[in-house]
Amino acid sequence: MLDKSIFKVDRALFENRVERYLERSHAENSRRAYRADWKDFVQWCQAHQRQSLPATPETVAAYISALAEAGAKTSTIVRRLSSLSLAHQAKQWETPTRSLLVRTVWRGIRREHGIAAEPKQPILTDELRKMIDAIDTTTLRGLRDKALLLIGFAGAFRRSELVALRWEDVEFREDGVVMTIPQSKTDQEGEGQRIAIVRGQQASTCPVTALQTWLDEAFIVNGPIFRKVNKSDNVEPRALTAQSVALIIKRYAQKVGLDPDQFAGHSLRAGFATQAAVNGVLERDIMRQTRHKSLVTLRRYIRDGSLFRDNPSGRVGL
Repeated sequence: MLDKSIFKVDRALFENRVERYLERSHAENSRRAYRADWKDFVQWCQAHQRQSLPATPETVAAYISALAEAGAKTSTIVRRLSSLSLAHQAKQWETPTRSLLVRTVWRGIRREHGIAAEPKQPILTDELRKMIDAIDTTTLRGLRDKALLLIGFAGAFRRSELVALRWEDVEFREDGVVMTIPQSKTDQEGEGQRIAIVRGQQASTCPVTALQTWLDEAFIVNGPIFRKVNKSDNVEPRALTAQSVALIIKRYAQKVGLDPDQFAGHSLRAGFATQAAVNGVLERDIMRQTRHKSLVTLRRYIRDGSLFRDNPSGRVGL
């Protein structure tokens, strides 16, 4: 029989638990973005002497118009609207983002500014090799960066997945390494995903060898794999941040003469998918490594890589 005493908990404690589980319903990156979006909206409302919660449709329409005029990307405005909607729903207020006024203004913004995404450039194999050659592997920082770039590429990792990897998640085998991703964007419940990375054909760019060398030289036997290395080239116990991954990629892109503004943390993952498509790997096999659940989403990555493969313009006799 159910023990009813379990329901006799302090109301404040109960509300705190509810609040915590509501908070955990979204990934940390999403929560951080929602908080930043809401802060921006509140500051805008204060500057323009408007009420932020509950906000009127007129206020939201004026806000997104100001964002558009300031040059904000449509993807940013979409997220801002989502954040405003969530904030109102959390307080059980009617969300102004569903109003006819806001929807009409948003449609006008899309028509004038367009909705095409501006993805960062993928890093392909030739570019990655140049970046690896530019690394000073006589330092621990260099060994870490080499392992991070090669593992990130071969495993098609998101930057958040890379920094979340722990020594306990790694299993070296004769043919390569098996890595368990404890939680990711497409696995919010934390069931875990296992992927394999095969040993490279060249020792200088073998991701498995690079990872083994980094772990051995840094004496990492537990905890985070990719860690901060201070100015004295000493390894610290804390993991890198997702932002650090992007900065590392940009740094080596610039070293080999590429525009760092065109590359970001996602460039390794996008590069793997694109390069695999160029090399004729089947989409289902690419998806197994990238862990995409949607073929449509995957094809956004590999579209450019497939443009010239089996293209009919090369078969019309010109």
